Amino acid sequence: MTAALVFLILGIVLMIAEVLSGDFVLIMIGVGALFGAGSAALTGNVFIDVAVFAVASVGMLVLVRPTLKRRFLAGPDVRTNTDALIGARAVVLSTVDFDTGQVKIGGEVWSARAMSEAHPPMAPGVKVTVVEISGATAIVAEAP
Repeated sequence: MTAALVFLILGIVLMIAEVLSGDFVLIMIGVGALFGAGSAALTGNVFIDVAVFAVASVGMLVLVRPTLKRRFLAGPDVRTNTDALIGARAVVLSTVDFDTGQVKIGGEVWSARAMSEAHPPMAPGVKVTVVEISGATAIVAEAP
């Protein structure tokens, strides 16, 4: 077998193995092997082929892998649980003042209170915005 074919088979096998690991290491080495296969097809000198393979693999691991990991593993910024309720619109069900009240947030009834004592009471039917969640109580302010 020629060196180009060996490098090509190695590159393909490493890329397939990457599917199982998912750590972006084997694919970088696999791409390096493809560079080595290209070099072997062009030069035929085994020492140059191995050098191209090594430089391409290390370069991919050092330069490309960190960027790919950041991009693919970070994921979208999705708020969950009570964090997802902050900024949500709600409707006052029973008068909300600094001590007591109830609001309906997305079909669920929550106990609520106003942001500060200086805030005037909010009557039923008023649309409010959730500013914070403290325990099981929504801290609300009148919607603009």
